[in-house]
Amino acid sequence: MAPFGLVTASVSLFAKSFNVFTCKSILPRVVNASFRNPVKCLSTQVSGPPKRPLNGYMRYVLQQKPVLATQNPEIKLIEIIRKIASEWRSMSPEKKQPFEDAFLREKEVFKVNLQQYQAQLTPEQIEQQVFDKRQRMAKRKAIRKKREATTMGKPKRPRTSFNIFMSEHFEEAKGTNTQSKMQALLIEWRNLFNHQKQVYVQLAEDDKIRYKNEIKSWEDHMTEIGRKDLIRDKTLSDQKKKAAMAEKAKKAEKLKKAAAKAQAAKAKSKLKKTTVTVKKVKNT
Repeated sequence: MAPFGLVTASVSLFAKSFNVFTCKSILPRVVNASFRNPVKCLSTQVSGPPKRPLNGYMRYVLQQKPVLATQNPEIKLIEIIRKIASEWRSMSPEKKQPFEDAFLREKEVFKVNLQQYQAQLTPEQIEQQVFDKRQRMAKRKAIRKKREATTMGKPKRPRTSFNIFMSEHFEEAKGTNTQSKMQALLIEWRNLFNHQKQVYVQLAEDDKIRYKNEIKSWEDHMTEIGRKDLIRDKTLSDQKKKAAMAEKAKKAEKLKKAAAKAQAAKAKSKLKKTTVTVKKVKNT
């Protein structure tokens, strides 16, 4: 069974995470790599803001990665990075110092360049930068929230009928890689008759019911342990509506009781007046 969502997400994340390590200006030579300027290969357009310098650890990665990749061509990139990270953790402060010093030197240069860049910005550009920063922060917050929710056992979203079909037929699908297999399965799916698709449609409906029950139980548990921040916005909105309706019903009930009490008091007062009048008439 092929983990469709996991495969595509992992490939995308892997590419984004390690594209910095393929900088052509650094890979050919590793001599004195700790003292070179990796910021140049990461810079954007001339009109863009200066890029922050790489810290000591990243400089060490850029130095060691091509060496280990050449010495161990059979090892995957992720394993190489893990090995480099382990080496860095076990290194003495004296060995780390050259990389840290290079970072501090370029950090001072970065501060000067940043001040010069910000000085030439218009108010509109500054406002746009603030907006872009808020957008980035919101995106990072959403990603952290999603990761934490997954760690806390949030149920997986229901699969579509096509995803179920693809996961069942991925291994025997035609193609030499994931993309070609997915394309072949998509063509095969489109050629299926409606009654053949109905099996997977029903499985998808069953999966929706599974998700609905599991997510409700999970969100109730998150509410109990005080982690409402991990609950879906839709659920929070529904909870607020229910709380508002309950509060409204509670107020209506109080008003109703108060009205009934006032009416009873009024009836009692009227009865008392009537009794006093009758007594006066009798006495007369």
